[in-house]
Amino acid sequence: MKLRLHQFLSKTGVFSSKAETKQAIWDGEITVNGTVVKNMTFQFNVKTKEVTYRGKVLELHDEEVHFLLHKPLGCICSRLNSHESALGKASAYEVFREHMGPTTYERLITVGRLDENTTGFLLVTTDGKIVHRITSPDHTVRKTYRVHTTTPISEDHMDAIRTGVRIVVEDGEASDVYWTKPAVIEQESPGVVLLTIGEGKKRQIRRMFGALGNPVTQLHRTSTEEMQLDAYDLKPGEFAPIERKEIERLIIQPSI
Repeated sequence: MKLRLHQFLSKTGVFSSKAETKQAIWDGEITVNGTVVKNMTFQFNVKTKEVTYRGKVLELHDEEVHFLLHKPLGCICSRLNSHESALGKASAYEVFREHMGPTTYERLITVGRLDENTTGFLLVTTDGKIVHRITSPDHTVRKTYRVHTTTPISEDHMDAIRTGVRIVVEDGEASDVYWTKPAVIEQESPGVVLLTIGEGKKRQIRRMFGALGNPVTQLHRTSTEEMQLDAYDLKPGEFAPIERKEIERLIIQPSI
């Protein structure tokens, strides 16, 4: 069977978007039988040629696997580089290593990310296309978090979160300013709230409460849309296989 290079790469499940596939080709990270190929339309026999990405052999796979992980505290949602390994960092991917073959393990992708000190609901799959669909800005996927703060949360602060909080992100001499979208917030106790947001900028929740002068002390994702972590009875570091249709239910109407 012959395929063009970009078609082959899209079927491996390694890349989450067409743009990511193109960039890997243009950056010279793809080899076919040991030769770097930068031509997206390069056609070859997938039965007789070996394709690698960053030194790892890529294969076509018909079946995808999907998991719900209860992400534990203190691990990152990316594969460890040499510097992170030397620092003794832990990766959420390591939870899966002993439970599947090396090829499937290397194809795993997290659906979005939780930072190192955030726990809870995390989807992991080999299906790059569904990752792109869920994380695309064209779709709003609501996520709920249990937020613990340094001091009790005032009604004024809850009202601010319901309408939008001004965030300033400093980056050296430059700064980026934006307003968060309205969120749903419900108080569980004086210093604990359930917060539901439909956007997911980097460290957004911590920045929201930090901007209000009430830093987050614990952050735990409880659910995505109607899919509840508690329903799966998973302890931190445990995961459960799930059906593709369970993930597809998370994708609601495109945002306007």
